[in-house]
Amino acid sequence: MERRSFTLCLVLAIFLGLPALEKVAGESFNYGEAMDKTLMFFEAQRSGKLPENQRVKWRGDSGLRDGNLQRVDLVGGYYDAGDHVKFGLPMAFTVTMLSWGAIDYRKEMTGMNQMGHMLNAIKWGTDYFIKAHTEADVLWGQVGDGDSDHYCWERAEDMTTPRNAFKIDSTHPGSDLAGETAAAMAAASMAFKLYNSSYSSLLLAHAKQLFSFADRFRGQYDDSIQSASQYYTSSGYSDELLWAAAWLFRATGEEYYLKYIADNAVSMGGTGWAVREFSWDNKYAGVQILLSKVLMEGHGGAYTPTLKKYQAKADFFACACLQKNDGYNVPRTPGGLVYLHEWNNMQYASSAAFLLAVYSDYLTAENVVLKCPDAQIQPLELLNFAKSQADYILGKNPKSISYLVGFGHNFPLHAHHRGSSIASMAVLHSTVGCVQGFESWYHRPEANPNVIYGGLVGGPDKTDGFSDDRSNYEQTEPTISGTAPLVGLFSKLHGLSKTPGFHSQKATPTYHQTTAGSYDKGKPAPRASDVVPVEFIHSITSTWNIGRTTYYRHKVIIKNKSQKPITDLKLEIENLSGTLWGLDPCQQKNIFGLPQWLKVLQPGGQTSFVYVQGGPQAKVSVLSYH
Repeated sequence: MERRSFTLCLVLAIFLGLPALEKVAGESFNYGEAMDKTLMFFEAQRSGKLPENQRVKWRGDSGLRDGNLQRVDLVGGYYDAGDHVKFGLPMAFTVTMLSWGAIDYRKEMTGMNQMGHMLNAIKWGTDYFIKAHTEADVLWGQVGDGDSDHYCWERAEDMTTPRNAFKIDSTHPGSDLAGETAAAMAAASMAFKLYNSSYSSLLLAHAKQLFSFADRFRGQYDDSIQSASQYYTSSGYSDELLWAAAWLFRATGEEYYLKYIADNAVSMGGTGWAVREFSWDNKYAGVQILLSKVLMEGHGGAYTPTLKKYQAKADFFACACLQKNDGYNVPRTPGGLVYLHEWNNMQYASSAAFLLAVYSDYLTAENVVLKCPDAQIQPLELLNFAKSQADYILGKNPKSISYLVGFGHNFPLHAHHRGSSIASMAVLHSTVGCVQGFESWYHRPEANPNVIYGGLVGGPDKTDGFSDDRSNYEQTEPTISGTAPLVGLFSKLHGLSKTPGFHSQKATPTYHQTTAGSYDKGKPAPRASDVVPVEFIHSITSTWNIGRTTYYRHKVIIKNKSQKPITDLKLEIENLSGTLWGLDPCQQKNIFGLPQWLKVLQPGGQTSFVYVQGGPQAKVSVLSYH
């Protein structure tokens, strides 16, 4: 858990920029593996009744009575960090960022067979928000109390701390919390639109209600939920109102929201403030880049002059990131990391990197050059900056340490995380008491018994120094809000990298008691001449619930993208737990061939197969062909 506050400045140095690389490739990490592990982190952070397809096996059910005292069902959602409080503001920002990644990098994620896991991660949050939004003007914004939670060091499954729930309503408003939750629901509605249209519509209905609630009853949420003020202090709510409106405009195209953004551009600071960071608390840079996309695509209409002012601030942000802003640039560590705050600084680097990656895409799509005070910048340089931050996180830094837990061979072994640091229920059946956790587990010099795969820890200090100490929570605690931007960022970089995904490197070895999911055991990277001339286009065409399990109907199109006919195509389909139609099974397990009636897949030709199962997508790969 973290304590955060910051001061807005009229003219502000934002983020650093490293010298541009000649191209976005160079020394690449296995971004596909990194992306997969970040999604594992969200499974480890789940509260509530865990599903049957849960991959993180050292976790168990927890918080099953959340909301009982207030007679409302608040089971589910995410724990924010290394403790067991469910804070609404960072959780909502997390879902917004996951959804943004799923929207902008859908092609990359489906190509990696990760969209199922991604939608599950988003839905674990949005299902909780639907429960928490009990009335049009009521939103339950927190479960648990940071003070009492910090007195105990225990597993979520053993929780003995109070589970009081706190809400905002018309007499106790929280425009920042309601606004961010509206943004999350609007963004998630877009992520689900192609896969579950009815659920997408439900999310959008909640988003509209929450935005209306946030706008009509204005106030800061931590004035109403005062126990949150020590941990996630809000600097104001104007940015969240603009942020929610921007996402609702993107989701609906309704002019009402664009007019709101233009009418309130000055009074809410959208065209006035330049801020230090893009984070769970400060959304201005995100608003400005979203609206720059609207402007560049020619959808500004009568509001074009105002949108140009928003883009001027977006450009200020980007130029400062690249150290091209006439001296108004952010501090950085000697090793090149964005450095803004002593406490859990890495989250600001991950958010900035994601934001510049998407802005690079938007500029590239419209063939626009970024004009900074010190130079004209090609969009590729923004992507180089994003890659530099990702690579620092994954190990290209003075310590040669990966700050993404479980990635690489040198990563933090003593993460400040209760569940990770105490033996799992499967190993230690007896209850670990509140004080016993401190005495027996917190102060142990040994590594955590459970690896919290994919968690982004707080990271180094301003001189790139880092101490892997469980009590050093400023540097070793992972958070959902810091990790969420990495999912989309790693997906983008994976799509560009020459590293061919999971099969390019050996998977990270498992440390201590944990189950990390199934990773490839290491296959040689294919030569350029060995690239398979088959493309898989994966979509989810239907979904339904039976009990607690969600089932998906998956359709996979197999397309011959070469100029030669393909025969004897054999596919390997891993993690298939349901029924499959459209392919013929071979004698070997998990191996399938084209149906008997289709002996040749002609150039440009395609066929498809369908399978139904609960949970994530199966992994489809080519085993052989002629």
